[in-house]
Amino acid sequence: MTAVVITEFMDEAAVTALAARFTVRYDASLVDRAGELLASLTDADALIVRNRTPVNAALLAAAPRLRVVGRLGVGLDNIDLAACEARAITVIPATGANAQAVAEYVIGAALALLRGFTGCTTAVAAGQWPRPAMSQGREIAGRTLGLVGFGSIGRVTAALARAVGMEVIGFDAHVPKEDAAWHEAGVAAHPFTEVVASADVLSLHVPLTPATRNLLDAGRIATMKPGALLINTARGGVVDEAAVAAALREGRLGGAALDVYATEPLPAGSALADCPNLLLTPHIAGVTREANARVSALIAAKVAAALEPA
Repeated sequence: MTAVVITEFMDEAAVTALAARFTVRYDASLVDRAGELLASLTDADALIVRNRTPVNAALLAAAPRLRVVGRLGVGLDNIDLAACEARAITVIPATGANAQAVAEYVIGAALALLRGFTGCTTAVAAGQWPRPAMSQGREIAGRTLGLVGFGSIGRVTAALARAVGMEVIGFDAHVPKEDAAWHEAGVAAHPFTEVVASADVLSLHVPLTPATRNLLDAGRIATMKPGALLINTARGGVVDEAAVAAALREGRLGGAALDVYATEPLPAGSALADCPNLLLTPHIAGVTREANARVSALIAAKVAAALEPA
């Protein structure tokens, strides 16, 4: 019988739907046991992963029957696309299914950083009253959101930003400024350097490629507005973490929210430790109950269709 291996967490309803049609091995911790993972792929026709499973040469060599890789998310930097293409293995990302979750994270993080109230709970509960310090927050309405990347996530983020009164500008190397999508979303297309320099809140939505690695380095961060915010929900390698830390400590950046890192989990003793005005989360911007259900259902349906085409 056709076999499907799932190495990271997936919504149970989607797993059940696959199990009704195929032999399914679902173990959300399999990604952490490399030898067992490779052994499980001997008879696998399909593999479903998130971002932690390296679909590389060693894995593909252990999976001679593999025909389909489903990605519970949109980033594909953990998948050797050229090797999959050489084997005629179909790679299926969950494009668009977690866009709402990421967009809400971006706007929520921007609101929290602009107001600066995330760290006062302990003080208030202890009987302190840091009202003067907490009264210097900034409003989001009227500020400029700069989007670097204008795919499905960027477009949903633009809609939410405009709903709270932001002006939105953007850049995407693969979406020309003449494309109707910019006008339809109410977003002004600008060159990359202008977006970086003009944004009050800069949000990154690009894949990790040789062209985007360290896209936001010390030099580019230095061109941002004094007091601007940086939000990265894309991939950790897109920003220079040490440069972000330095800009926060020097007060040149008004705040940053990072959900992704060059190395995950973020190593202890990172340059980001104890930075002011910094929100760190463990790669969860696109993971909510609703998004997990949507992403899982989409990948389950597309993997099933690829394995048993109509």
